[in-house]
Formats: sequence, C-alpha cells, structure tokens
Amino acid sequence: MRIWLKEIRVSQNKTQDRIASEIGKTRQYYSAIENGTRGNPLPVPIAQKIAAALGFDWQRFYEAQ
Repeated sequence: MRIWLKEIRVSQNKTQDRIASEIGKTRQYYSAIENGTRGNPLPVPIAQKIAAALGFDWQRFYEAQ
C-alpha cells in the first residue's frame, strides 16, 4: 500500500475520482495504484502524471519505502 500517496492526496482534499480524471484513468485503476495492487513497478508516464496532479517528484514512486 502506498500510504504516502494517499496522505498527499487527502492533505490536498482531492478525491480518487479527481486524480483519476486528471491522469486519464478510471478511479478503479488509480485506487489500485494507491493500494499497491497495480503498478509495481508503475509505468513512468503514469507516475509523472500522478506526481504532476499532486505536486511531488515522480521519482518518489521508485524510492525504497
């Protein structure tokens, strides 16, 4: 589970639906990324889109947690 990702999203009062819309994916797809059940490893273009939508460095997805 990417708890840090959820914390960033929630701190900005953004919903999973909103982020999914901003990155051009379904809420279910985004939810699976946040839960860590999809995107291991996450494709770079998706990581970049999520990071841009939430305002953090996309490389964070690839750091040891």
